[in-house]
Amino acid sequence: MKWEEWKPFYMRIVEEMGYSVEEDRKAAQILRALLLEGDEYLLRDELEAVMERKAYVFGAGPSLEKALKEFDFSDGTLIAADGATSALLENDLVPDIIVSDLDGRIPDLKVANDRGAFMVIHAHGDNIEKMTSYVPLFSRILGTAQAEPLDIVYNFGGFTDGDRAAFLAEELGAGEIVLVGFDFGDVVGRWSKPHLKEHSPVWESKQKKFKFAKELLEWLEKNGRARLVYL
Repeated sequence: MKWEEWKPFYMRIVEEMGYSVEEDRKAAQILRALLLEGDEYLLRDELEAVMERKAYVFGAGPSLEKALKEFDFSDGTLIAADGATSALLENDLVPDIIVSDLDGRIPDLKVANDRGAFMVIHAHGDNIEKMTSYVPLFSRILGTAQAEPLDIVYNFGGFTDGDRAAFLAEELGAGEIVLVGFDFGDVVGRWSKPHLKEHSPVWESKQKKFKFAKELLEWLEKNGRARLVYL
């Protein structure tokens, strides 16, 4: 998804969710500065090299637990959306790529990164403090932004960690994207937020995010090159 295609979605999201475009732009600049300072950033082509023909994208929905126990994911690239990383580690799987706005369990993200996972860290106006605290902890980072892209901070489209991970897989050349743990129901998986100890009823802002994520995945299914499959 090019910026021109993403911008109308973005402006609707900003209006409905009450976000600040200026804060999003500020966050992108801060992420860029952190990446340059740490010199641990990746360019798009470097991450493309790890993408296989099939990509499994793991969301943090309640169905993820059962799927991880019942299916084999050894024939593709594993992309975890933030908190889903914790579920994969619980099942002795290390994602190849983690897409995160640093809302997940930071110690688990760090363990996976230390074991070889590439980080795709996302900048938006609400996570500036987290970026400042946590970006220096990680290595092998591709930066992404919610607002206009910068030279080393990309925007491939997508809003939540889950649908952004699917857009990333499309951008990196996956031919088939299998979505695992994408429930979009009335229950939020226990890996979605560090404070959750069990699956919990969905809250209002999360429900709004689900709505946009579903719409964006429908757009990707119709307009992307990759075949999109829900497990």
